[in-house]
Amino acid sequence: MGTRVFSLILLPTLQCNADCEYCFEDKTNDRLSLERLQVLIDKVLDHLVARDIGGLTIHWQGGEVMTLPPSWFARAEDLIGRAAAARGLAVNHYLQTNMIGYSPRWNDVIRTMFGNRVSTSLDYPNLYRRRLGKDATDYNTVWTHKVRLARTAGIEVQVIAVPNAATLEMGAERFYSHFVETLDIRSFQVNTPFPGGESNPAKRQLPHDSEALARFFTELADVWLERGYHSGVRVGPFDELLNYFSSAPALLPCIWTDDCANHILCIDARGNVAQCDCWVASYPDYWFGNIFDCDTLGALLAKSQVLERFHQRPMALVARECIACDYLALCHGGCPVRAFSVHGTLFEKDPHCAFYQSLFGHMASAAARLARMAAEPRACRVVPVTGRVSPPSN
Repeated sequence: MGTRVFSLILLPTLQCNADCEYCFEDKTNDRLSLERLQVLIDKVLDHLVARDIGGLTIHWQGGEVMTLPPSWFARAEDLIGRAAAARGLAVNHYLQTNMIGYSPRWNDVIRTMFGNRVSTSLDYPNLYRRRLGKDATDYNTVWTHKVRLARTAGIEVQVIAVPNAATLEMGAERFYSHFVETLDIRSFQVNTPFPGGESNPAKRQLPHDSEALARFFTELADVWLERGYHSGVRVGPFDELLNYFSSAPALLPCIWTDDCANHILCIDARGNVAQCDCWVASYPDYWFGNIFDCDTLGALLAKSQVLERFHQRPMALVARECIACDYLALCHGGCPVRAFSVHGTLFEKDPHCAFYQSLFGHMASAAARLARMAAEPRACRVVPVTGRVSPPSN
């Protein structure tokens, strides 16, 4: 079996306990039964065996995953583990949750199935996230309490944030201080705004000006390099971009994948298969098919004309303006769903192109600067008694 690992974004429920104004998902009451999960996972694993792929990473999302009970996940882990072992495959699990439904009864499942870590989301300032019938202040209070409760139990909490107009106005310094110094978050990622799904006032207010986004992100990168990089704080995508430009192994965000159709699939609670959760939850015309209606996943993918369009996108962009870009090998034209949400077609580059170029140039310079510093001989002093050479103590 090969060493390649494939990623599956699995949405076992389309229910949610939040009512966020800029959410791109079409919510329903659908939930995936364990019986149908068995059918789904057998077809996915058989597909990996047929393609000589040795590992599967499952990213559990929703809806909101914690609207299902922990016992469901315990049984799912056992079911998937037995199916994978029978085929000689390795499976790893990651959990994305809003944390609103978290309680200590989740601790055992989080520890055994998810490596004692979860990923969650909160923006600062929070303008759009709320519980049904409540305001953003209520959401912040509940979220902060649940995150601190989980961290007290030893769970590593990673955070994803999306900047809004107030974030850019507030600036990188206050944004960084809130997450790292006020909330004591040691690992978080900042994503670009995404107005997917049906348009509404909140989505139309999301910032899209490349110059403003570039200024905020590069300033945030500098704050992190000065105050967090050397003390183990991780901020994405800066940490992985720094690795990339330092010629170190880098795990870059999916928005810069060479051809995401080769690496990722998403399946929702109804069995609909699409490129990622953004597509499966918002754009039914771009589903590849339904896993419960096919004999094999390979057969479903082979006859999908939509999937073929995803495969055509990278070369179509390269044949146009992307061929002249210094960062083609990194960006590949950017995220298809971000392009579609703005332009209405797959065959346009990511609307954040100019912003990405600014960020890439900034992080390339930072990597070069750090490399020069590492190569410079350090001032040292000789200790006569032992002959040891040690760095100065100042």
